[in-house]
Amino acid sequence: MEAGAGAEAEPLLPPQSWRTRRGLWRTGGGARSAAEDGTGTDNDLYINQAVVFIEDAIQYRSINHRVDSKSLWLYRWYYSRTCQWILSLTITIILALAFIEKPSSLTVTSDVRYRLPAWNPPCGLTESIELLCFLVFVVDVSVKSYLIGWEEFWKNKWLMAYILTLIVSLTDWVVSLSFLCAEDVRIRRILRPFFLLQNSSMMKKTLKSINSTLPEMASVVLLLAVHLSLFTMFAMLLFARTKLFAKFSFFCVFLSSDTGIPGHSLDGQQDKEWVGYFRNLPESLTSLLVLLTTANNPDVMIPAYSKNRAYSIFFILFTVLGNLFLMNLLTAIIYNQFRGYLLKSVQSSLFRRRLGIRAAFEVLSSLKETPANAQQSYVSVGALLQVLQKVEMDCRCKQAITRSLKMCSCDQLSATQFQKLFEELDKDAIKQHPPSPEYQSNFMQKMQFAFGHAYFGYLGNVVALANIISICVVLVMDADKQPSERDDFFLGAINCFFILYYLLEMLLKILALGLKRYLSYPSNRFDGLLTVILLVLEIATFAVYGFPHPGWRPEFMGLLSLWDMVRLVNMLIVFRFLRIIPNMKFMALVVTTLLDLVKNLRAFAGILVVVFYAFAITGIMLFKGAVVPLGNISAVNTTYDNGTLQCGTYEQLEYWPNNFDDFAAAVVTLWDVMVVNNWQVFLEAFSRYSSPWAKIYFVVWWLISSVIWVNLFVALLLENFIHKWDRRCHREPLSDIEYQRTVELMFRDVLEEPTEEELMEKLHQHPHLQLCR
Repeated sequence: MEAGAGAEAEPLLPPQSWRTRRGLWRTGGGARSAAEDGTGTDNDLYINQAVVFIEDAIQYRSINHRVDSKSLWLYRWYYSRTCQWILSLTITIILALAFIEKPSSLTVTSDVRYRLPAWNPPCGLTESIELLCFLVFVVDVSVKSYLIGWEEFWKNKWLMAYILTLIVSLTDWVVSLSFLCAEDVRIRRILRPFFLLQNSSMMKKTLKSINSTLPEMASVVLLLAVHLSLFTMFAMLLFARTKLFAKFSFFCVFLSSDTGIPGHSLDGQQDKEWVGYFRNLPESLTSLLVLLTTANNPDVMIPAYSKNRAYSIFFILFTVLGNLFLMNLLTAIIYNQFRGYLLKSVQSSLFRRRLGIRAAFEVLSSLKETPANAQQSYVSVGALLQVLQKVEMDCRCKQAITRSLKMCSCDQLSATQFQKLFEELDKDAIKQHPPSPEYQSNFMQKMQFAFGHAYFGYLGNVVALANIISICVVLVMDADKQPSERDDFFLGAINCFFILYYLLEMLLKILALGLKRYLSYPSNRFDGLLTVILLVLEIATFAVYGFPHPGWRPEFMGLLSLWDMVRLVNMLIVFRFLRIIPNMKFMALVVTTLLDLVKNLRAFAGILVVVFYAFAITGIMLFKGAVVPLGNISAVNTTYDNGTLQCGTYEQLEYWPNNFDDFAAAVVTLWDVMVVNNWQVFLEAFSRYSSPWAKIYFVVWWLISSVIWVNLFVALLLENFIHKWDRRCHREPLSDIEYQRTVELMFRDVLEEPTEEELMEKLHQHPHLQLCR
């Protein structure tokens, strides 16, 4: 062990006589007096080590860190909520700087025609904030490097990359100040997403899995490239420019002017196909690549199809092979590669948890209370209770473990018993609803039974449905009426009636269930909150405009617009109709599953943020200021020759807000391209405004975002949904218990418990423990 860990690392070991009998002493390690003293200070160190190992197990953290007293204090301080909150805030701030630094996104619109000059911070303002963030990151990487030890540091590629990123960023920061913040290219802005990436273990695992999947994905992408290249050559041969094209164009104009016959009625559709889509190799590749996403279908086919219906076979065959077969094959390959990804990740997390618990056991078995003649390791119940007082863990788990210890008849715990106690961490989080009030009156008991019954909830759902239908009827009847012709009496009356019913229903449910039990259900909290808001809005309406009556049109009275207020009330009523979801078993299953997926798949959203950020900054560097407004030009479906705009172009569609002039606009533009609807417009426009090579940027973005990331998300969504669906469908519903599951608990039944040999072998490899068995 390297210098710096000090002699305090050795007190992790039990007394030498105990180690010798059990074969735990590593020969050649040398005797250290700290482990042999058995003093109270050593016992405190053992307790603190066990506390840290158990906290590592709870958070699925690695235990490969220093274990001396100073390092343990630093370790707990680093992983405290305050420090982690500061680190997360620092990452958020440095990423958010892109919105305010030059070019600033602080404008009302991103439309280049109407956008006013944005406020740009003075030189040194954002740079000062950056420097503070960099200092936090320097402290972060220094603490991490120290805690794992220098030998492990040189093996950790992420920490090496962390330091390299900081060095490059600080160098670029110095260069920026030397140029008085006037430079256009800032390399450190592209590197900022790395700080988010390296701070998430799940994102690292996901990135590693994506990297292992790339060879299989590359094979399908290669097939797509071959498919695209072959059909591009076929298209250029099939839709080649005819020899008589020039004469034909002149004849069309002459015939149209002399005879009045429209030129497009003649046989020139094949040359229109060539002019519009297959003029040269780059345009041909682009046209078919866009057709692969069906964004320009059937536009790309119409000119040739107008000449001869047989040309449609070419485009249909290309779409079937490329879009229906190869693209879906790519999804299948990604799903196949990631089918076991989440299970492997959870298995690894389970091993870390078991390893942390076992390390805590080995530490506590080294305490002074352990019998010297014991044939196997034991931990005293009192020592574990002392550890539990210091451990930061969920109150439910701590209470359950403490309760089990107090009920235990023995004073010593074996390794199996110790591990079994902490299996409480693996159990579902259970929320027990408070009991209903007990009424003595027979009448109140009948009221409680009636209004606490499920049928009363079904009646409320029927009333909510009737409310929605009545609102729809009124909206349909008033859709074509002018505001002065509308009579709001009926809408106001039905709103008043239904809101009073909702209020009565809420009060009766509180009476039947009791306030605590009523609020313990999320659906009731949602229901009650909307009812209170609706009641307040309705009272405010009556206070300002009076009660509804025939011919009631108070939207013309006062400063407030009643019509807007009534629309707000109606929108809330529509939201209130969502109360039916918990009463429909499979709909509730789908909704809760999707909500759980949103919470448990944050790593993939984080990777998407990283990719969006890097590409947005790159786009600003490449295309900032490229799009220039043309002025007031009539947008009609003609050509550029007469000064008007061609239909379907960037200018005619008025896509001016989609540009790369600032970070916010760049993010929205990338989102529009990722959706691939009309993304050929961006390909054509930016290649025209900047360079034909701009297409490479958008194609790479399409491959990473729309092809790889979206297919990856679909694959993981399927795996999560299938497992969660099976688990929930086979579980008996319990009315008073709510299960709150995480990804780690979803696969609990199919996980394999690590063996004692595997755990001890891993502990043997610990860089800072001298434990050998």
